[in-house]
Amino acid sequence: MQIRSMDFPERSAMRTLRLLLSVALVSMLAACAPMRVKQNAATPEALAAQDAREAALAGKSRWTLEARIAVSGANGGSGDLTWRQDGDAYSFSVRGANGRTLRLSGDADHAVLEGVDAQAEVGRDPQTLLRERLGAEVPFAALRRWALGLRVAGDPAQMQFGEKELPAQLVQGGWTVEYLDWFDDLSPPLPKKVFATRGKDKVRLVIQSWSFD
Repeated sequence: MQIRSMDFPERSAMRTLRLLLSVALVSMLAACAPMRVKQNAATPEALAAQDAREAALAGKSRWTLEARIAVSGANGGSGDLTWRQDGDAYSFSVRGANGRTLRLSGDADHAVLEGVDAQAEVGRDPQTLLRERLGAEVPFAALRRWALGLRVAGDPAQMQFGEKELPAQLVQGGWTVEYLDWFDDLSPPLPKKVFATRGKDKVRLVIQSWSFD
C-alpha cells in the first residue's frame, strides 16, 4: 500500500480547501482499504503471549517511530510522522509535501499545537486540540499504546490474533484497531501497519522504523 502525500491546510485557505481535501482524503482512504489478515479467537496461549509482550515493553517508555500517517476528518490529511515519546512527554510531528510541519508536543498536563496558526495553540488535552483545530479525531493517549500493539490498561478490550500469536485485531474504547503487518524480527515484535477505525474516524499508521533509548 502506498499513501500519497497530502498537506494539512493553512488557515487562510481552510474554507476553500475543506471540501476538496475531504473528498481527496476519503478517496485515498478507500484506495488504502486494509486487506484483512486471518484472525483467530483469543486462546489462553495467545493471551499469555500478549501478556508477555506487554510485560517486556512495560519498562520501555522512551521510543521513536517514523511512519506515514493518514487521518480522516473535516481537515484531516496525511504526511510523514516522527513520534518521540519520553515517559509522559511527547513530540508528534507531521511533515507535509510542501515542507510545512504540524507539531503536537506536551506531557500529561498540557499540549501545544504548532503549524496551524501563526501562534501556537495550548490546551490540556492533545485529542481535544486536534479535534477543535483540525476537525480530526485522533485518540492520542490510546494510540500511544495501540501503536506498540498493547492494550490500554484498565479499559475492557477484545482481541483476536494472527500468525505467531501476534494481535490481528483489538477492540477497545469504541475503536477497532487492525494490525496488518509486524516487525516480527524484533524482540519483542512491534507493529508495522496499524489501522484504527471508529465509524467515520480513521487513523492509519504505516510504520517504517522503531528505535528505543
